[in-house]
Amino acid sequence: MKLSLYQKLAISLVVIFCFICALVYGWSKQLELTSKHHAEQNLHLALAEHLVQDNPLIKEGVYDYKALENLFHTLMLLGPAFEFYFVDETGKILTYSAKPGKVKRTHISLTPLKRLINDPSAAPIYGDNPRNKEQQKIFSAAPVFNQDKLQGYLYVIIGGEAYDTSLSTVKNNDKLWLAALWLGSALAFLFIAMLILLRFFTNPIQRLARDVSNIEAANYSLTDTKLSNYSTQKSNEVHSLGRSIQAMLTRINEQFKALEQGDKQRKELLTHLSHDLRTPLASLQGFLEVLNQSGEQLSKKEQQEYLQVSLNNCGQLKLLIEQIFELAHLENGEISINKETFNLGELIYDCMAKFSLAVDKRGISLSVEPEICDFPVVADIAKLERVLSNLIDNAIRHTPRGGSIAVHVKRSEDNQLFVHVSDTGVGIKEDELNAIFDPHYQASNSNKEGRQQGGLGLAICKGLLKLMDSEIYVQSEIGKGTMFSFNLPQKKVLF
Repeated sequence: MKLSLYQKLAISLVVIFCFICALVYGWSKQLELTSKHHAEQNLHLALAEHLVQDNPLIKEGVYDYKALENLFHTLMLLGPAFEFYFVDETGKILTYSAKPGKVKRTHISLTPLKRLINDPSAAPIYGDNPRNKEQQKIFSAAPVFNQDKLQGYLYVIIGGEAYDTSLSTVKNNDKLWLAALWLGSALAFLFIAMLILLRFFTNPIQRLARDVSNIEAANYSLTDTKLSNYSTQKSNEVHSLGRSIQAMLTRINEQFKALEQGDKQRKELLTHLSHDLRTPLASLQGFLEVLNQSGEQLSKKEQQEYLQVSLNNCGQLKLLIEQIFELAHLENGEISINKETFNLGELIYDCMAKFSLAVDKRGISLSVEPEICDFPVVADIAKLERVLSNLIDNAIRHTPRGGSIAVHVKRSEDNQLFVHVSDTGVGIKEDELNAIFDPHYQASNSNKEGRQQGGLGLAICKGLLKLMDSEIYVQSEIGKGTMFSFNLPQKKVLF
């Protein structure tokens, strides 16, 4: 049978409660008995001594044991709670107040008697019960002398057989049973109250377990799950755990949404890439078909133009495919960095040389500031060349005829080099600045000719710089131009 947490705790509580009640009852009864014996023994501590001092039969020594027995019998009738015994110096019982046949011992131990006589504060002290060999009783004792010679001891049992019988009768009284019933009722009420409190404290745990089950049934969806309210005003562990689970669930849902958004963006990227691949491919196919079918009818100049357009489309396809593979390798973490020391100025001038024909054709000026750019840096030269090439190419495509492009290199006080690639192009809208590094994003300033190079190129730049522990920034103003910036650690020169 499968038990709930409350049932397990309730059963455990019952067992523990019963065990504690048994212990408390046993301890209280023992404490009660010990206290009662202590009080009674202290109360009647001098009883035997007074009898010895006040009774002529004992005061001057015992000569008539029969008369002493009659005296004990009379005293017992007057005080049924006491039993009287006279023992010699060895502990042998010589005479007593009980009826013949009631006494089961012939000797008693004198050690407890001597201890009580010598140290009355040690009460309660228990001595042998002559009527029961297995039982001990509290007592009062006094030595009896005959002309300064120890003759024996007066041994008085406190709470004798008659007292025990009477006490047993009293315990069976209805009033005592009523008191016991009230005590039992109080204990039962206490137990029920404890169960109610236990239910109160375990109810949040059961509610939390129910919420977790509902979450699992709803496939961890917040929209399809109605959860309990765990107040921030309560600092107990259950409410704290409930809030943590809800926070975790919120985080899981956010991650699910992020994955869905990422999947959506990948689908959009594939759609854009398919279009970007299809456009030059269709153009290439069209020109090649014209050349194939009507090549003899075309002039030499027309054939060269068609071939040049076809080559340009092939170049666009090649570049786009290379960017797709490079971006895929970046996202999969398959690109490693090989850092080395080189001159940054030499790399910048090499990159600019690749675009000299393109800028001359478009009437764009391309410059470096400062012109003597002699800065040693530690980076991956191939990856950094790729970043600079993408940024310069992007600037050329968005800068109109007659515009200018400049590469600025500045050194900060903390030994950092900042590279700025600025242009006087069309600029980027402010609300688009945070999105231009997404590979699927197409800015509103993109032209049809270079649409496929924009988003992928900037995304690649950002990924490569991140691998080199750098970060790219952008500043732009519509109609005035755009500036991309990134930092590089400068190699310290040792003199």
